[in-house]
Amino acid sequence: MTNTNRRSAIKSLLAGSAAIGASGMLSSFKAEEKEQMNDKLKGNINHAVCRWCYGDISVEQLCAAAKDIGIKGIDLVGPADWPTLKKYGLTSSMCNGAEINLTDGFGDTQYHAQLHKQYTDMIPKVAKEGYKNLICFSGSRRGKTDEEGWKNCVEGLKPMVKLAEQHNVVLVMELLNSKIDHKDYQCDHTAWGVELCKRLGSENFKLLYDIYHMQIDEGDVIRNIREHHQYIAHYHTGGVPGRNEIDESQELFYPAIMRAVLEVGHKGYVAQEFIPKQKDKIASLRKAVHICDV
Repeated sequence: MTNTNRRSAIKSLLAGSAAIGASGMLSSFKAEEKEQMNDKLKGNINHAVCRWCYGDISVEQLCAAAKDIGIKGIDLVGPADWPTLKKYGLTSSMCNGAEINLTDGFGDTQYHAQLHKQYTDMIPKVAKEGYKNLICFSGSRRGKTDEEGWKNCVEGLKPMVKLAEQHNVVLVMELLNSKIDHKDYQCDHTAWGVELCKRLGSENFKLLYDIYHMQIDEGDVIRNIREHHQYIAHYHTGGVPGRNEIDESQELFYPAIMRAVLEVGHKGYVAQEFIPKQKDKIASLRKAVHICDV
């Protein structure tokens, strides 16, 4: 074979290989696109989404989108929005409306009277609608030691937990970071919340493990889930840093975290609580649900 023929043969071979490779890649991309559009979720994770992250659309629109994606619940909505959720066959996966705010919580005795009034009113309403979880907060530290915070929280929560037991409702205290977003918040580490759970000693008081917040304040997410899962009723997601999309743009690998959540036998909800940066926020939500659908 002459040099000219050899060059021609090699060029033909390379061209053929490139065509086959490109064809294979295109087929792969089409399959991936098709999979992303397919909302038949595996059913292992109970998916939910936090209302406040989508404030520029109505509750009705969010419910319609959630239903289309395969999401089962909407987090952080109160009685005014419950009829809309029911219309779409969705649950209120984490009820709110009894708390004062994030800073004035059960850790301060000066707020106990107001909190008792509001939770005494809300707990039966949650139960009447067939819902389970009602959020609560420790509030700010304001110079209190850990021991003072635990003591005040036990004093304030004990009668409310007793009422929750009577109504089969779970009071769920959220773990928030005190480093970036909620300066001086007291329940800012898993260990602090777990100790409070132990002191209250009731299955009707649990923790909301916010993965975003706990990555910031302590990290070690999977180990903490494995070691303390019996005290966790609910999970929130969020990309670190920035609380944006939970994709490859951030530092957490959510499929592994979700597998840990499944391994410990979690039967509650995992709610998406990230603030979408992309223009199509519902597309971001859809992608996040699929990332977590292990």
